[in-house]
Amino acid sequence: MALFLSTFTNKVDKKGRVSVPASFRAALADQLHHGVVLFCSNQHSCLEGFDWAKMDEIGDRMDHYDLFSDDQDDLATTIFGESVQLFFDSEGRVTLPAELIEAASLGDRVTFVGLGRKFQIWNPEMFARRKAQARGAVQDRKLTVPKISGNTGAAQ
Repeated sequence: MALFLSTFTNKVDKKGRVSVPASFRAALADQLHHGVVLFCSNQHSCLEGFDWAKMDEIGDRMDHYDLFSDDQDDLATTIFGESVQLFFDSEGRVTLPAELIEAASLGDRVTFVGLGRKFQIWNPEMFARRKAQARGAVQDRKLTVPKISGNTGAAQ
């Protein structure tokens, strides 16, 4: 599975095309689907980005819901129903659909933020505020990375 690191701000042209950071493309190089999957975040005013393998995993995880439950239907609608598969062009760009640009308040520049197994695409000014908020939360709550054993709390 791809691992997305760092933060990059790139220009968006008038057709909605934006160059995906080279390191993100390199992380996706061994994928059968040469592109990304995007949908609107359920938590922030940004876009969520995944490789195809991660979307497949999300599909597997959705199987734990009753197929006809309201929870499954709501999640599937907002994740899969709103997802778009975007393929890289010969220059490593994708074309962002107008509805996603509008939903995330994107303009002529976007910020790609690597978040490990996923990435986000932000309006740069909005991301600056989000970054400060996230850093403050980490410091205030003294968050650390959990141990693989499943410990989800702060470090002991």
